[in-house]
Amino acid sequence: MAKVAFLGLGVMGSPMAGHLAKKGHAVTVYNRTAAKAEAWVAQHGGARADTPRDAARDAEIVFACVGNDDDLRGVALGEDGAFAGMQRGAVFVDHTTASAEVARDLAAEADSRGLGFVDAPVSGGQAGAENGVLTVMCGGEAATYARVEAVIGAYARACRLMGPAGSGQLTKMVNQICIAGLVQGLSEGVHFAKRAGLDVEAVLDVISKGAAGSWQMENRGRSMNEGRFDFGFAVDWMRKDLGILLDEARRNGAALPVSALVDQFYAEVQRMGGSRWDTSSLIARLER
Repeated sequence: MAKVAFLGLGVMGSPMAGHLAKKGHAVTVYNRTAAKAEAWVAQHGGARADTPRDAARDAEIVFACVGNDDDLRGVALGEDGAFAGMQRGAVFVDHTTASAEVARDLAAEADSRGLGFVDAPVSGGQAGAENGVLTVMCGGEAATYARVEAVIGAYARACRLMGPAGSGQLTKMVNQICIAGLVQGLSEGVHFAKRAGLDVEAVLDVISKGAAGSWQMENRGRSMNEGRFDFGFAVDWMRKDLGILLDEARRNGAALPVSALVDQFYAEVQRMGGSRWDTSSLIARLER
């Protein structure tokens, strides 16, 4: 069992930290809104700290799951950041979906302080976090990754080292590229089926058994048909992720015409008031 810290108790971080506690790890948590940290400790035990630095003190592994690059730098760096409290040899594991650039920057800074760093974005959404079945894509040194892999297993069904620092974030970008195209295609398919007068649920049931089948179809097809979007991975978050990967594509020369188009479709959903709707709400813009 390890002595760990967890920074960020949102819809993903809170259940992830909870799984660590259930597995017997000694967990100290930090959250920008202290009330969330207090509630987490009341439910799971462990301890709460007032700053990332205090949370990280004496921890063997410090996990973070925050909003974006700036939030990540905020909890890692500075006088009250986690790096300032970590002992030499400790490892910082970042589960934020962020840029590959910030991962490389933090990895270099960690190395200069005698710390390890692993960028480890996740896929599986809130349900995956709550059920402990996330997929984790990691970037970093092999020896550093080996020290944290088993602990990450508390909330992951799959965890793999993809390459040096930043590789986890780049792999997560591929994940989001694929999802964006799938959700748009599924939206158009459901919309077409409705207009054609078909029994949409029957259509989804039969085609899900063939080449068109996907996680999105199995888990979002019915709610799309019903027009329910008040759950899941928010449009605002997806637009953040698409912005990161489109910036990276401009740097590496990748052509992502579908991703760029779907990003604009999500902007339309935001203007419709759907910023917090699930990403499956792409269909809503077709049915206005």
